[in-house]
Amino acid sequence: MKLVICEKNIAARRIAYILSGRNLRNKKIGSVPVYEFTKDGETWVVIGLKGHIVDVDYPSSYSRWWAITPRKLIEIQPEKKVSEKKIATALKKIVKEYPFLIVATDFDREGELIGVEVVELIRGYNSKLSDVKRARFSAITPNEIKKAFEKLVDIDYNLSQSGEARRIIDLVWGAVLTRFISLTTNKVGKDFLSIGRVQSPTLALLVEREKEIQSFKPTPFWRIIARLKKEAIFEAFHTVDKFWDKEEVTRIYEKIKDSSIAKVKKIEKKTYRETPPAPFNTTTFLQAASSIGVSAQQAMNIAEELYMNGLISYPRTDNTVYPSSLNLHSIVKKLKSSPFSKEAEFTLTNMRKTPTRGKKYATDHPPIHPVDAPSIELTGNKKKIYELIVRRFLATLTKDATSEHTKVLLDISGEEFQTKGYRIIEPQWRSIYFYGKPKEIIIPDLSEGEDIKVTSIKLHEDQTKPPHRYTQGSLIAKMEELSLGTKSTRHEIIHKLYQRRYITLSPLAPTPIGIAVIEAMGDCDCIKPKMTAELEKDMNLIAEGKKTLDETVRESREMLIKVMETLEKNKADIRKNIREADRKQNIIGKCPNCSGDLIIRRSKNGKRFIGCTEYPKCTTTYPLPQKGTIIKTDKTCSYSKTPIIKIRMKGRKIWETCLDPNCEIHRINNNKKDK
Repeated sequence: MKLVICEKNIAARRIAYILSGRNLRNKKIGSVPVYEFTKDGETWVVIGLKGHIVDVDYPSSYSRWWAITPRKLIEIQPEKKVSEKKIATALKKIVKEYPFLIVATDFDREGELIGVEVVELIRGYNSKLSDVKRARFSAITPNEIKKAFEKLVDIDYNLSQSGEARRIIDLVWGAVLTRFISLTTNKVGKDFLSIGRVQSPTLALLVEREKEIQSFKPTPFWRIIARLKKEAIFEAFHTVDKFWDKEEVTRIYEKIKDSSIAKVKKIEKKTYRETPPAPFNTTTFLQAASSIGVSAQQAMNIAEELYMNGLISYPRTDNTVYPSSLNLHSIVKKLKSSPFSKEAEFTLTNMRKTPTRGKKYATDHPPIHPVDAPSIELTGNKKKIYELIVRRFLATLTKDATSEHTKVLLDISGEEFQTKGYRIIEPQWRSIYFYGKPKEIIIPDLSEGEDIKVTSIKLHEDQTKPPHRYTQGSLIAKMEELSLGTKSTRHEIIHKLYQRRYITLSPLAPTPIGIAVIEAMGDCDCIKPKMTAELEKDMNLIAEGKKTLDETVRESREMLIKVMETLEKNKADIRKNIREADRKQNIIGKCPNCSGDLIIRRSKNGKRFIGCTEYPKCTTTYPLPQKGTIIKTDKTCSYSKTPIIKIRMKGRKIWETCLDPNCEIHRINNNKKDK
């Protein structure tokens, strides 16, 4: 008998379907689905997990936060606990028959660790288990799965130990720092404050950028812009792009402002070849998804679903170079039966000699690419993500585009101006992958020595702009640059910061409490990327067999002890700053009945409501929904003069409402709905 362990039920079902040649039996052990079939006279059973079915946590005796100082947790050994008992029970029943075990989880650190956890669990149920092998694949397609099961390999215990080290280190750092700051500020229960090994330096990046924006002092500058006409209107700019001296620019402007002719002095035309972008790895994929309005967390969730359904390759990869073993031509042919048949045909007709390649090469998984056409029509963001991946893949195989760049130098009353043109001559890959396509700038045909009519000359004043806030895509790229997190976790870190109310997503910026948490850390090493990067490097060394799990965990504990020494010295300031920031963040607006602020509060039974800061002088209160996120809008109801809030609740559209439940606006809105 052979038992196949997959990471999720959806993967188990598809792998069983492929291996059985569509001839499988669906069964259940308790409520857990299993898939059974006979192959070469032998019974096969395939079961899906729910990711990790074994948790790493502190013993239950340490669950009471007030009972132990956070610093003492550093040396407490975590223990393993079965978190998915129904799956564990199903496995226990199956392994009574001494199976040959095949681990078919995702091939990365987490997948290897999940597999090893199950192997250890099963050995606890059946000590006679000895035959354990690994199936490695990068796509859940018939060809990949069959090849993987024909060439089974050994489990990579170094890789799993690397994943286990990360789990233990993140648990210890997260538990110790989170308990310290929550207990220090008396914010426990639902309102606890979370701090993590990767989370904190990532938040620090956003806080640092926000401070740069807030402290930025704009500097004025001037441009001189001429509007010219030959058949159509076009613009030329003084060759001194920005004037910083007002007297100088005013003198030049006064000299030329009434000019009527611009003489063409010089024309330069160059043709350029525009190479397609490199194949997607996880970071560049999430950047691209962010640019089309899909959050990093949602994009990765969709990509994982597309992978499980056999439509794309494994989406967690650093690789930007297609392996020579990948049959790119056959994939393009498959796409001829997809909604992108025209694009696939175009690529086949205009295929480049070698596909584009990026700077990162890895041997675990190929770059993200489509592996099959959908059998049913995709909709919504799922359609957008699949299309993005297909178009990027086809673009990497299509010939260079060509474009023409024109630069024209003109003379207006002794002052030099220039205008630039850009047009695409042969679009090639750009006709397939149109994301971020540069805008064409068309200027008329001009000749050297020609006089062009000047219709107007303007002096334009502007100011330097503060640095841009990060987008989710650019933040993930920065995290990769600084070795914060991994390709598999960076999007989750951003999502966690949002859930903790440390950041807003639109724009991506820290909240007052997020800023206060980072400021409370002061100059502590835990908010600096260097320490986290060192630990990431150590975990890579574990995967390479050059360092041990115990050694790395011990060193991380030593780092954490030093961090706690710094934080404990600043407890009073931390408490004061965070409480003030928390109060500020919970202010919804001004009270209509006095000069106080309306703030989110909690009653003795834990229910939230809006109350006035001037209580007991002012007893103004308003009820709030007990579920969902309350978002301040800075709007005031024209009827009741109370603040208007937005409410975000899972499964519902965000809606706006006036705080006063008796306000006339509610009756008006209800009447509109009835009509």
